[in-house]
Amino acid sequence: MEQGRLLYEGKAKRVFATTDPDLVIFEYKDDATAFNGTKHSQFAGKGELNNRLSGRLLEAVAAAGVPTHFVRLLSATQQLCRRVVIVPLEVVIRNRVAGSMARRLGIEEGTTLRHPVFELCYKNDELGDPLVAPSHAAATGMATWSEIRWMERSAATVNRILSEHMAAVGIELIDFKLEYGRRDDGSLLLADEISPDTCRLWDRTTGERLDKDRFRRDLAPLLDGYREILRRLEEATT
Repeated sequence: MEQGRLLYEGKAKRVFATTDPDLVIFEYKDDATAFNGTKHSQFAGKGELNNRLSGRLLEAVAAAGVPTHFVRLLSATQQLCRRVVIVPLEVVIRNRVAGSMARRLGIEEGTTLRHPVFELCYKNDELGDPLVAPSHAAATGMATWSEIRWMERSAATVNRILSEHMAAVGIELIDFKLEYGRRDDGSLLLADEISPDTCRLWDRTTGERLDKDRFRRDLAPLLDGYREILRRLEEATT
């Protein structure tokens, strides 16, 4: 199997074809973006950190029975993945109020929710990835009702596994974003990545933010937080 042509380049990753039509190569970039790309910078080593973290976390949720596109790591910045067509929805799970939810509802950031919140957002940077109701998604053909219900169940499982994984190393999972993709047979897989780019992760004791909010809000050196997450996870498995 060999790397082929570039299929897609996003803000944080490139996707390449391979000589196997069922497989693609994800290559993580050193770019960091925020606010739908309006804030942008590069951090040497970020791609490697996200590649390692996402591979580790996707393996953890796959072990709990959630089908994912991840196959294996190939190099410091590349991983082999199953080829899918991405569903044009972002699935967001919130355990505490933060980010856009705090702004929309005027609730103090960090407020604990009575139960996790399941949100759908339309994947469209030009529109600012707007929040949509499940009925919007079904009526416009973004996803079927059965797919939406499946994604909600899957995301709940991912929330449980990631929350447990992070709690074991003194980190709280505040919220996170998932993406799903369709296989040729119509089945869904958890796709894209799970990393500090797509999760809010706070130290359970100090409340220090270890995720991309460090870059969004100019709080602290970005990669120090990413390295700390990886260090804790690796130490917990040695």
